[in-house]
Parts: sequence; C-alpha cells; structure tokens
Amino acid sequence: MDWTLAVAFYFVTWWLTLFLVLPFGVRTQSEDGTVVPGTPESAPARARIGKIFLINTVVATVVFCVLWYALQTSWLSRPPTPPVP
Repeated sequence: MDWTLAVAFYFVTWWLTLFLVLPFGVRTQSEDGTVVPGTPESAPARARIGKIFLINTVVATVVFCVLWYALQTSWLSRPPTPPVP
C-alpha cells in the first residue's frame, strides 16, 4: 500500500469511527437538570471534544491497523476465478 493511500485510508477510517464514538458518554442538559436558556434540552451539558478526539484516534488507529494487516495478508482479497474452458 502506497503511503498516500494509507494516509487517505486512515483519514476515512478516522471520520467513520468519529461518528461511532461521538455519542458515547454524552449527558444532555435535561439529564443534568441545567438547561441554558436559548438552547435545546438535548444539547450536551459539557463539550468534551478533546477527549472524544483522543478516544477516536485510538479506536481509528486500531481499526486501521487491523484493516491494513488484512489487506497486506490478502484476507480481504477475492478468491481466484476458475479458468474458463
């Protein structure tokens, strides 16, 4: 795998895992009991974006390494097609 393809693949993996990690551990303002006027009750009570990005980076790195290894060892390759008589 070329390094530019690896960087692009990691970037896509990072963004996809962000949408999986983003909702974990979020407490809404209504759950906290303190709703800021002018905001919806479903808004997060505390923004923890730095912590979420750090967790996401770890998860994305693990997923990328597994997928990269699978591609390098041909786990994800097509089986050979039989010859046509």
